[in-house]
Amino acid sequence: MADTSVLSVRGLVKRYGNLEAVSGVEFDVAPGEIFALIGPNGAGKTTVLRIVGTILKSTAGTATVDGIEVGDRPEKAREHISYLPEEAGAYKNMTGMAYLRFFSELYFSDPVDQRDAVERAREICGLGARLKDKAGSYSKGMTRKLLLARTLMCKPHLAILDEPTSGLDVLNALEVRDTIKRHAADGTAILLSSHNMLEIEYLSDRVGLLHQGRIREVGTPASLKERYSAANLEEVFAEVAR
Repeated sequence: MADTSVLSVRGLVKRYGNLEAVSGVEFDVAPGEIFALIGPNGAGKTTVLRIVGTILKSTAGTATVDGIEVGDRPEKAREHISYLPEEAGAYKNMTGMAYLRFFSELYFSDPVDQRDAVERAREICGLGARLKDKAGSYSKGMTRKLLLARTLMCKPHLAILDEPTSGLDVLNALEVRDTIKRHAADGTAILLSSHNMLEIEYLSDRVGLLHQGRIREVGTPASLKERYSAANLEEVFAEVAR
């Protein structure tokens, strides 16, 4: 897969003093593939996502997006990446539309490209007339839809999504998941992390199970369940994390 991968991670290490948070992590994500990193708290999932997203610099190893090593050329890599952190929020004093326009101007210099991006974001978020209201008046579900639209409006080659449906009710979570699947079907590579194993089974083409900074297993949800004679990914998760 590496030859056709949007993302290729090799020997990734991140140390904080004597603590090795990530230890030799390796995986690939192909165009249109949804690859999920799962594991217990402290396993290193968010650290890996932040390194790939150019927020953190690795201690060793490489993460390459479209042939660009993110540690060596982060500014160039960011042209191919869009990242939605779990703790992200919108600017509460901006209307939803102003927020999208603001980011379109960060993504693109051409006014035509900016308008196209805002129109894509409007369709992705589905907030309609509420885009005229300040983001501070939005529910958590509405805010998350706005943030996902901001993440995908630039048509990234790789979208990095950390807990994309965290705290959302069932209906809002379903809408967000369907949006993610549609964009993957259009060719966007998706790297995501979630604690919701049902979500992982629904969304993911392949899963990497992280434990103590290392990937212990990689496979499709079906193959992992078969390998561990498990009824669901929660049972696989529990077995690997022991």
